[in-house]
Amino acid sequence: MRKFAIGAATALAATGLVVPSANAAPATPDLAKLVTAKDIRRHLENLQTIADYNGGNRSAGQAGFTVSTKYVVSQLKKAGYKPTVQNFDFDYFQERSPASFGQTAPGKVDYKLDTDFTTYQYSGAGDVTAVAAAVDTPAPNADGDAGCQTGDFASFPKGGIALIQRGGCDFATKAANAKTAGAVAVVIYQKPTVADGPVGGTLGGPVAIPAVGPTYKVGSELVRLANAGGLKLHIKTDTLNEKRTASNVIAETRYGSSDNVVVVGAHLDSVDAGPGVNDNGSGTSTILTIAQKVGKLGKKGLKNKIRFAWWGAEEEGLLGSEHYVTSLSAAQKAKIALNLNFDMTASPNGVRGVYNGSDPTAPHGSAAIQKVINDYYGKRKLPTVPSDFNGRSDYGPFLEAGIPAGGIDTGAEGLKSAEEAKLFGGKAGQPYDVCYHAKCDRITNINWGLLDTNADGVAFAVQSFAKSTLPVNGEALRTGRSYAKPAPTAPLYRGSHLVR
Repeated sequence: MRKFAIGAATALAATGLVVPSANAAPATPDLAKLVTAKDIRRHLENLQTIADYNGGNRSAGQAGFTVSTKYVVSQLKKAGYKPTVQNFDFDYFQERSPASFGQTAPGKVDYKLDTDFTTYQYSGAGDVTAVAAAVDTPAPNADGDAGCQTGDFASFPKGGIALIQRGGCDFATKAANAKTAGAVAVVIYQKPTVADGPVGGTLGGPVAIPAVGPTYKVGSELVRLANAGGLKLHIKTDTLNEKRTASNVIAETRYGSSDNVVVVGAHLDSVDAGPGVNDNGSGTSTILTIAQKVGKLGKKGLKNKIRFAWWGAEEEGLLGSEHYVTSLSAAQKAKIALNLNFDMTASPNGVRGVYNGSDPTAPHGSAAIQKVINDYYGKRKLPTVPSDFNGRSDYGPFLEAGIPAGGIDTGAEGLKSAEEAKLFGGKAGQPYDVCYHAKCDRITNINWGLLDTNADGVAFAVQSFAKSTLPVNGEALRTGRSYAKPAPTAPLYRGSHLVR
C-alpha cells in the first residue's frame, strides 16, 4: 500500500507545550490494557465468517459489506452508542469473468492475466479484434505524457486499438482521449522507470471501451510491432459498471467537547477477491474494540469527543471518507481537531509504520500526532518507521481539507528492506503482506504480535487525544484554518488503486 523509509521522526519545533507522552504517569484506567487481542480476534473471525457466507468478500456494493455494516452497527448499539449510517451512491465495478488479451497478427500470442496484464477498474465490456497503433511514444527510458493531449491522436486510425505508455496524466484522461479519437479499446502499459509489472489501475469512473494494463516489457514490444506495421490485437473484457450504494458508520462518545473532535477511522470494505481480514478487518476490528472500551475513561478522561468512523468504498477510491469530509460545512470541519487512520495493522511480514506527519506538505499538527505515537513506542523500546502520506488511504480527504492526520499501518504489496527485517524480523525482499488484495487474506494472514502492539499504540493515541490535543491545535475552537494543504504529488493515488 505504501513505501517505508527508515528514519527518526522530526521533533516538534514548538517548545513549552504540555505534550501527551509515554513518559507521563499512566492514566487510570489504561485504555491500552483494556483493549485485548482476544477481543479484536473475535471481531476478525466474525468478519471472515460474514465474507465466507456472502460470496467470499466484503466488497462495497455487495452482500458481505452490507452484513459487515449491520455487524458494526449492532456491536456499537450493544456498547451504548447511537450510530449513524451515512449512505452514498458510487460507481460499482466488477469483472464477471477473466479478461483475455493477445496478438492475432503478425504472430499469435496470448498474454497471461495478472502476470502480463490486468484489467483497469471501470473498464468497459467488449470483445474486439483490431489493428493497434502507438500513440505519442516517449523516448526510451522516459516517462513522457503519451495520450494526455487530444493532439497526440492526430494520426490515430479510427476503429483501432490505442497503445499508450503510462505517465504524465491520469489513466482516465488517456482513455477518454483514446475513445474520442475513435479507439475501440485502449492498452495503457507500464512506464520504464518503475518495477515492471502490470499497471492494475483505475479509470476513476466507467469508460465505454475495454481497457487493459500490461507490463512495460509487453507494451514496448507491442509498440515496436505496431510501428513495423500489421499488429492486430484481441481484447475481451466482461465487466459490470452500475450505480450502487455503500455506507459509512459513524458513532461518537457521550462525553467530550463537540467543538474539539478526534475522528478515528478505518475502512470497512474489502476488495472483491477475498474477505480482507488484514485489509482492513484489522483496522476495523481494532477501533471497534476501542470504541467498546473507551467509555470506561469516563467524563474525566474524555475531554474531547471521539468520533469513530468505519468508511465504505475505500477500495473504490476513498469514496466513503471523501463523501463524509466534503459533506461537512466549514464550521463542522473546523471542529475536527485531527484524524487518526488505521488501515492494515497486522501484515504478516509487516513493519510498524507511523504516518509521517513531519512531511512539510502535511497540515500543521500532523507532526505532533506522529511524535505522540513514536514516543509511546520509544518508551517501550519498540521500533517504528515513517509511513508516507501518499494519499492511498482515508486520511487523504482530511489532509486535503487541512485537518491534521496520523496513524499506524504495517504495509501492503511493497517489499520489506533488509534494514526493516533487522528491526522487525520477517523476510527481506518479500511483500509486507503476500495476501494483499487476495483470496488468502484470512485469519491465517494475521501477524498477532504486531496486531497486539499496534492496538496498544492505537489505544494510547486515542486516550491521549481524548484528554488533550494541545500540541496539535492548541485545543481552541477555530473558525478557520491556517494549516498548509499538501501539495499534489505524483503518482496520485486514490484508495488502493493507482490512477496515474
